[in-house]
Amino acid sequence: MIAMKDVHKTYDNGTRALKSVSLTIQDGEFAFMVGPSGSGKSTIIKLLTAEVTPNEGTVLVNGFMVNKIRSRKKSMMRRTLGIIFQDFRLIEKKSVYENVAFAMRVTGAREKDIKKRVPYVLDLVGLNVDTDRRPEELSGGEQQRVAIARALVNNPSTIIADEPTGNLDPVRSLEIMMLLEKINELGTTVLVVTHERHLVNRFSKRVIALDNGRVISDGMKGYVIHEQETAAPTE
Repeated sequence: MIAMKDVHKTYDNGTRALKSVSLTIQDGEFAFMVGPSGSGKSTIIKLLTAEVTPNEGTVLVNGFMVNKIRSRKKSMMRRTLGIIFQDFRLIEKKSVYENVAFAMRVTGAREKDIKKRVPYVLDLVGLNVDTDRRPEELSGGEQQRVAIARALVNNPSTIIADEPTGNLDPVRSLEIMMLLEKINELGTTVLVVTHERHLVNRFSKRVIALDNGRVISDGMKGYVIHEQETAAPTE
């Protein structure tokens, strides 16, 4: 579960990124987080991954209190999360198989478990390519599927996808979003941070809308344009 209560975040340069943000995402839920550039989306991701801490309020991520988390426990908390980025962040010199296996090796997984788990996850994400190929030999959609497999391979309870379709065409974007929906149906909590209004509105999911560091709407009404979206950026 993710829970934020009365969270304020001001950076050292004086930027007020979040102002009294409260929200809860239950285990097994699928939610979109939307808003214009500078609305606070990136800061929330940094809080959920313990890259930064709030100035005020509390942030709870899968049983870990980010406000008080010690360095040695950050890695434990992060293992409960699978992060998917817009730019894929694959290791160019490693094959498809090795990119996914690497995520298990850094956690100390046994080789026999890696050999069993990696093919299963690659099949789960529907990647039908030679796993000896390198990222540069794949399409953008295929690279994103590898990135999703890597995020899933350690069986996290929560997936956070940060603009996962930002570098993809509309057809591939829809495929990736449907894959994330499938992963959610298998029991994984999914939070998708995006600005793609038309894609969000194709799915009947919870939509958390931010602007100017505040939650301005939260519900099942889709990505609605609000007057606040024209406000000046906060980050």
